Amino acid sequence: MAELLATRIEEVLRPVIGTVLATVSVDVEAKRIGKTTLTIERDDLPAIADNLVEALRLVVGQEMAEAAARRVRELC
Repeated sequence: MAELLATRIEEVLRPVIGTVLATVSVDVEAKRIGKTTLTIERDDLPAIADNLVEALRLVVGQEMAEAAARRVRELC
């Protein structure tokens, strides 16, 4: 299930930042909360989403970053 969550987060991010950055972002955000892409749980999604807003806003702007984070939160 955890790997599925990492994959689903990547799927949300791909259209926004591309495949490579989506994969790297999921890995980095998992590490930020002390997890790996294999150990992400549903309870971790809000923290990952919050961190993604900060990381993505510099690349895609606040509005798109918040939209992507909202979609990650909805994976719960």
